Amino acid sequence: MGFEMIKPGVVLSSLVFALMGVAIFWLCFLIIDKITPYDLWGEIVEKQNVALALVVAAMSLGICVIIAAAIH
Repeated sequence: MGFEMIKPGVVLSSLVFALMGVAIFWLCFLIIDKITPYDLWGEIVEKQNVALALVVAAMSLGICVIIAAAIH
């Protein structure tokens, strides 16, 4: 196997896809935050709404799996 995976092109493309996935995730999160009738971040952080935090965590994992499958 050796050092075949440590090529500059492979490392660069991995970084680009990782950054692209994070950017798409944040864009999706902001869109969902705007669609909901209340401020998600304020509800979770300030009001300590654990149930909403679990729903947002599940939604985030779902978005991440979709983005990973699309990029892969």
